[in-house]
Amino acid sequence: MSVEILKEKYRSKVGEVVLGATSEQGGTRTNTVTLGGESTLPFLHFEGEVPNKPVVAMEVWDKRPDTWNQLFENYYGDVYDDPAEWAKKCVNEYGAEVITLRLQSADPETTDASPEECAENVKKVLQAVGVPLIVLGCGNNEKDNQVMPKVGEAAEGENLLLGVAEQENYKAITSACMAHGHNIIAQSPIDINICKQLNILILEMSQALANKIVIDPTVAALGYGIEYSYSIMERARLGALQGDKMLAMPTIGNIGMEVWKTKEANISEEEQPGWGELEERGLLWEASTAMVYLQSGINLLVMRHPRAVEITKSHIEDLMKDNSY
Repeated sequence: MSVEILKEKYRSKVGEVVLGATSEQGGTRTNTVTLGGESTLPFLHFEGEVPNKPVVAMEVWDKRPDTWNQLFENYYGDVYDDPAEWAKKCVNEYGAEVITLRLQSADPETTDASPEECAENVKKVLQAVGVPLIVLGCGNNEKDNQVMPKVGEAAEGENLLLGVAEQENYKAITSACMAHGHNIIAQSPIDINICKQLNILILEMSQALANKIVIDPTVAALGYGIEYSYSIMERARLGALQGDKMLAMPTIGNIGMEVWKTKEANISEEEQPGWGELEERGLLWEASTAMVYLQSGINLLVMRHPRAVEITKSHIEDLMKDNSY
């Protein structure tokens, strides 16, 4: 007696966003990366298509990250003062598929680098590596609004992913993406309605960005509200599959940044003997957080620890194996 397996049928899919541009496309990247395209829930290959695997990006700063845990000195200490060499190490030694360059030097509270200096740092990283590039501001809206137009202009043709656009501060970065052909990160504070509204506002400025938006619904680390941010990502994915065009965009999460702020990733084994060795605990916290979000349908993970990256990439390869029946 044969048994029919019931399969969910969806009427739509997640849109695709391409990062990077090769020489044939007007850029200098050695390869491009495509995000999204799923027509089913995460990794249910038997119900639909998962044409593009989730991608791991590694985080690089354009200044020495004095706030990072000291254990990262063992991996990046020799390149902290050179973002181009740092990016090269992430790609050549640690297997980064995309580089996320945070322009922390622009922060008015620290070095207050000029927009021109920031743009030059972006150009140096582009020359050093061939993978696609994500560029994030320092987090000061006023300064980022000055920096991003210069960055967009300096990297025209490279099809960067620029961030972040927020509901109260999206026009300058949207204009930079429109003028110079880049992708944009739309960040919302763990709120599905604000997420949709921001996408509407961006597309009101330019329908040309319809296939260039990546949603950042804001992630939380394991143990710090991950259930709530997971549920928002899950709702976005279900909405996309059910035909909501304002949710049908790939998603990104700054996993490393969130995890390495937690006490579990920073308190030493001397202070908490029962917690185990610090580095092993921290990297597993990062990898575990990443694995949770993979099940929510995340498409792009920004990570820090090389071993956490290795574990996560291996997990992705397993999840991408065909489970059709």
